[in-house]
Amino acid sequence: MRVLLVEDEPHAARVLEKGLREQAYAVDVVGDGEAAIFQAETTDYDAIILDVMLPLKDGLAVCRTLRGGGRDVPILMLTARDAVEARIEG
Repeated sequence: MRVLLVEDEPHAARVLEKGLREQAYAVDVVGDGEAAIFQAETTDYDAIILDVMLPLKDGLAVCRTLRGGGRDVPILMLTARDAVEARIEG
């Protein structure tokens, strides 16, 4: 299974990548929203793990762009936001 991990915080990215690789996932890691869109549009992924707070383009905008382009890959959103409104928006 091939996963795109989109996380701008280096320590969190390393920890998540290590855990996924230990479970035998093939993982590509990018650190901003524009790179995420490029990767998702040029590579077939089985899942995307997407941080909401990203540089260049936030995770919600990335998700909208991918969905608007017809990509239906499952997306798991990561966020520190805990407000109900933020969860609904996601």
